[in-house]
Amino acid sequence: MHNNLHELRTAAGLSQQACADALGITRQTVVSIEKGHFDPRLSLAFRIAEYFGKRVDDVFSG
Repeated sequence: MHNNLHELRTAAGLSQQACADALGITRQTVVSIEKGHFDPRLSLAFRIAEYFGKRVDDVFSG
């Protein structure tokens, strides 16, 4: 699954750690999602999208 978490995070001026803290996940999870090595559960996908003010399909695409 493709995602644009890296682009959203950097546009918001967030470090990986700051993003992780805001989402209640680990920095390693942020890294794994950005690299496409981990597809988040639907609940986390919605949390990420909500945090950045986007729809889930604007952040993640199959």
